[in-house]
Amino acid sequence: MSVDALVLGYITCANSKEANYIAFKLVEKELIACANVIDSISSIYKWEGAIVEDKESLLLVKTKKANIDLVSTEVRKLHSYKTPCIVFYDSLVTEPNYLNWAHSTISKK
Repeated sequence: MSVDALVLGYITCANSKEANYIAFKLVEKELIACANVIDSISSIYKWEGAIVEDKESLLLVKTKKANIDLVSTEVRKLHSYKTPCIVFYDSLVTEPNYLNWAHSTISKK
């Protein structure tokens, strides 16, 4: 059986509490297979005319390409930012057993 490649979602969050909350909700709704939270990243960006440096948490999510819009919509509902960073990347290669497991955990929506 051939399954579609996974995509990796890159989402910055205000802190690890928010990142974990979003991750649990996405897994609970079977929109993603797995999430990783990396705490205390340094983000530098321009916002409302000023250069800002913040500590944020990085939420990485693995899902199927067909779920990108569903995941993005759910993240926007749960996120504290007015303009959250939500970026998805195609994966070139995924270990086959992990790929099969991931697809078995994601809802067939």
